[in-house]
Amino acid sequence: MKFGVIRFPGSCDEVDALNACSRFGEAELLWHHDRDLRDVDAVVVPGGFSYGDYLRAGAIARFSPVMEAVAGFAREGGSVLGICNGFQVLCEAGLLPGALLPNTSLRFVFRQVNVVVENADTPFTRACTRGDLLSIPAKHMSGRYYAPEPMLDQLEANGQVVLRYAPGENFNGSVRDIAGVINETGNVMGLMPHPEHAVDPLTGSVDGGRIFESLAAAAPVPA
Repeated sequence: MKFGVIRFPGSCDEVDALNACSRFGEAELLWHHDRDLRDVDAVVVPGGFSYGDYLRAGAIARFSPVMEAVAGFAREGGSVLGICNGFQVLCEAGLLPGALLPNTSLRFVFRQVNVVVENADTPFTRACTRGDLLSIPAKHMSGRYYAPEPMLDQLEANGQVVLRYAPGENFNGSVRDIAGVINETGNVMGLMPHPEHAVDPLTGSVDGGRIFESLAAAAPVPA
C-alpha cells in the first residue's frame, strides 16, 4: 500500500498526515506542481491553509496541476481522502458534494470531538463498525458543512454521510451534524476533523488510525 500526501504552499498538516500514513504503508509527499502521482494507491489532501486560503478556503488549490491528476485518479477509482482544508479543496474541485462555510461562531475553533460512524461500508471506514464513536481533534474556521435540502436527502438515502458529530459535539453548525461525506461512487471522502492527529497513544486517542487502517486494507488500485 502506497499513500501520496499532497503539499501545497500553506499546508501545515502534511507531515503529520505523512507520518500517520507511514504507520500503515509506504508514504511520500506529492508537490502541488506534480502531474505524476507516482503509482500511489491512495491520495491524501491534507489540512492547512493552501495558498493562504486567499479568495476562499480551497478555491485556489483546486486549480493546481496536482489536482488535475487527482481528479483523473478519482475517475479511475483511486481512493482520495481530504482532511479539513483538503475537504474544502475537494468540494471546490467538484469531487465531493456540498460546501464548507464559516463556522456559525465566525471563530477558529480547536477542540477534541466525538464523531459517529454512520457508514462502515466504505474504503475509509471498514476498520470500524456502524455506530462507533471516534475521538478526533478538529481545528478550523470554515468547517460548517452545507448542501441544499434535496441534496442532503439524496446523500442520506445513498449512505454518503459517513461521519456525523455526536450529540452536543457540532460546534461549527454543520447541517444535520455532518462531519464527513463520500462521493456517489464511494472512493472520495472528506472530513473536517483531523484523523492524522489521533494515531498515537501520546495524543490521547488512536481512533484516527482506523481511517488510515481502512484505506490500507481496502483502497482500490486504478488499473
